[in-house]
Amino acid sequence: MPVYLLPEAIVFPSPHLARKDGLLAVGGDLSTDRLVEAYRSGIFPWYQDGEPILWWSPDPRLLIYPERLHIPKSLQKIIRKAVFHITYDTAFERVIAECAEIRAPNREGTWIVDEMIDAYSRLHDAGFAHSVETWQDDALVGG
Repeated sequence: MPVYLLPEAIVFPSPHLARKDGLLAVGGDLSTDRLVEAYRSGIFPWYQDGEPILWWSPDPRLLIYPERLHIPKSLQKIIRKAVFHITYDTAFERVIAECAEIRAPNREGTWIVDEMIDAYSRLHDAGFAHSVETWQDDALVGG
């Protein structure tokens, strides 16, 4: 299957045209309008510094159904102890910055490059991106 070069207009090929690995298109920009259109279509950007913007739509996609979510008993005990405080949208930029610091084993760099941080911060400001923060003793867990 081919990989499509995105035009200046905010359009995407059908996600059904993605390669087996999920790669669909290259190019475009990270404007709020393009990102919203991409996510509405089941497409997302994922690339590293020095690469062009790559757009992906793997099949199958990961879907999490809350009603089917299994919470292990050990985690249920921790939740009942209320040692964590959960907030929403109170530390978006800190959460995304800390996620950018996480490295997968045997990989250098991150897909959360500065352009992505800026783009997702704009999505957050526009009300499209959100964060869920977990705190313990006034410290962000994981941070």
